[in-house]
Amino acid sequence: MKIKVALFLFFAGVIFGCSEKKPVDKMNDEQLRVYADELAHKYIITDGHVDLPYRLKVKNFRLDREYMGIPVSTTEGDFDYERAKKGGLDAPFMSIYIPSSYQLQPDKGKALADSLINMISAIATQIPDKFALANSPAEVDANFKAGKISLPMGMENGAPIGDDLANVKYFHERGIRYITLTHGKDNQICDSSYDTTRTWNGLSPFGEEVVKEMNRVGIMVDISHVSDSTFYDVIKLTKIPVIASHSSCRAFTPDFQRNMNDDMIKKLGENGGVIQINFGSAFLDSAVRAGNDLNRKKLQALLDEKGLKSSDSLAKPIVEQFRKDNPSLFADVDIVADHIDHVVKLAGIDHVGIGSDYDGVGDSLPTGLKDVSQYPNLIYVLLKRGYTEEDIAKVCYKNVWRVWNQVEQAAKGS
Repeated sequence: MKIKVALFLFFAGVIFGCSEKKPVDKMNDEQLRVYADELAHKYIITDGHVDLPYRLKVKNFRLDREYMGIPVSTTEGDFDYERAKKGGLDAPFMSIYIPSSYQLQPDKGKALADSLINMISAIATQIPDKFALANSPAEVDANFKAGKISLPMGMENGAPIGDDLANVKYFHERGIRYITLTHGKDNQICDSSYDTTRTWNGLSPFGEEVVKEMNRVGIMVDISHVSDSTFYDVIKLTKIPVIASHSSCRAFTPDFQRNMNDDMIKKLGENGGVIQINFGSAFLDSAVRAGNDLNRKKLQALLDEKGLKSSDSLAKPIVEQFRKDNPSLFADVDIVADHIDHVVKLAGIDHVGIGSDYDGVGDSLPTGLKDVSQYPNLIYVLLKRGYTEEDIAKVCYKNVWRVWNQVEQAAKGS
């Protein structure tokens, strides 16, 4: 009888595509790391926010002028093709970052946005065997099967929309698939978490129209960087789930308004949205943030005492010695997992993802997640904590795919 049951289960598994889950609890540490790496390459990994475009702009990078390998293999920054392949990264959202200072220009940064979009398009065009643009989950899926890294785009700061709603559709046509409503300052759309001016106490009247138009044309609304009041205004108004492309949990950083508090995370879950955890140490651990802030103040006091500016040549050896004696503090990969655990506890496994902010948070990345080659380290920690393979797939991409697809479907039906 037992033999018959065993045979039935075996053939049922073959017929219905079922397979026995790997017994994680029976794996040793080395086996678990191998399994984590397998999952990193079995499933698509999407990252909500990688600041490669602005890093390349600062370098005045041009594909037609410089060594073609720079975005392929480099010791600079946090992202390149080889490290991304090693880490299993398949769909990093390229951040079309518009600094708040550009809001003061007549076009509010539209020309800069276009130039950064052109840069990403050029990478995909000139290195087509490695990179491809992607305007939908289906296109990323196809690129993944072809072994290419997709370069979907999100615009960080909605200022370039200007005062013309037609620019929402314009940026959609240019490939923008989410817009972070503002950045470090209040803009014409809404208030920023970093700005205490509270120009609108949430969304502006124009901002309300922008959110509706984003819903209509099929651009995900990104509530990273916005003030709490803006978040609640968006949640009341939107007909479709939203994302926080690169935010973490305020429970671990009580004085850091840039992160989301528990009630916001719950409301985001009720909305069907996703918070993608930021890897910056300041976003992850208030003790690390406080320690580094204290070191900065001590260094400044030391330079002031000697009548020096940090840019002075005489200050260089003083700064180097101070940093040697007072090294920077960093969070670690376990704390990133703590944030994921916290979201799961509050909103469920369907509402959390990855939004590293690679190339955007400077030298503050956590131990174990220093660049795009190290996503398997996070998967390893999650496996050790009891996350299933399906849970890992949701965190890696399925949760974001669900929202992105819903946004697309709503636009088609409007």
